[in-house]
Amino acid sequence: MRKLLKWIATLLGVLVLAALIAFGLAWLKTDRGMAKTYAVNDPPLTLPTDAAGLAHGKHLFVTRGCSDCHGADGAGRLVFDGGPVLKLVAPNITPAGIVKGLTADQIAAAIRHGVKPDGRPMVFMPTGDFREMSDIDTAALVAYINALPASANDPGKLQIRPLGMMMYAMGKFPLLPAENVDHSPRSRVAPPVGPTAAYGRYLAQGCTGCHGSNLAGQHVPGTPPSFKPAKNLTPTGLGAWKEADFRRALREGKRPDGSAIDPFMPWKAFSTLSDEEISALWAYLQTLPPVASKKS
Repeated sequence: MRKLLKWIATLLGVLVLAALIAFGLAWLKTDRGMAKTYAVNDPPLTLPTDAAGLAHGKHLFVTRGCSDCHGADGAGRLVFDGGPVLKLVAPNITPAGIVKGLTADQIAAAIRHGVKPDGRPMVFMPTGDFREMSDIDTAALVAYINALPASANDPGKLQIRPLGMMMYAMGKFPLLPAENVDHSPRSRVAPPVGPTAAYGRYLAQGCTGCHGSNLAGQHVPGTPPSFKPAKNLTPTGLGAWKEADFRRALREGKRPDGSAIDPFMPWKAFSTLSDEEISALWAYLQTLPPVASKKS
């Protein structure tokens, strides 16, 4: 009996030591990743100052998900608590928040490159959704952010937790999106606005953070296991959906059968998309190769 207990104690000790070593390596990789710097030298932006430009910036702020994370007023909020993975807190991005004193191009670098003014990467900023945003759209978005009423709100700090570090170290968690962005200097131009698949593809880049790079659905990175996976938006996942069903889903948060879409899906933000934008998205989704839905 004593030998068995000693063996069990030894095994537990080995497991604890292995876990500590694994966590130490994960912490080291995370620390190194966060210390790396990136150079951003995109052409300077010219911000709009007219009412139309600011209105377009507001439209982008809402429909590209900025308000869903940072709040309608941009003052920041707790987005979700992912338990042992991550506590996601979106910071205050009003002129009194983290953008205070930043140039337009530094704010643009944060949006499209996920890079801070000192060159270090931002944590869990959905840069993949914005990296190809056109210069005109980016300038309008930055102008609107600069025009937000200043708020002194402090929403708290984002926390990277042990499991999040472990998953990042194993390449299973996009903790530092700047690692996967093309940082080469270049101008970006959007396709002509219209109900076309080309324009829909441009808009759909903002859906990839949740639905995956191929829009075939996935468990949204960083969310608790209890969260339902994002829907497969390829023809396989949409099945018999028609454009009218897709429009209703974005306008009313309802599936074709009338059931409510999970509230984590920010359909209220997407409800402000224009009819033309929704038609463009639908046109693009029809061009996607069918991908089988993953079992949850």
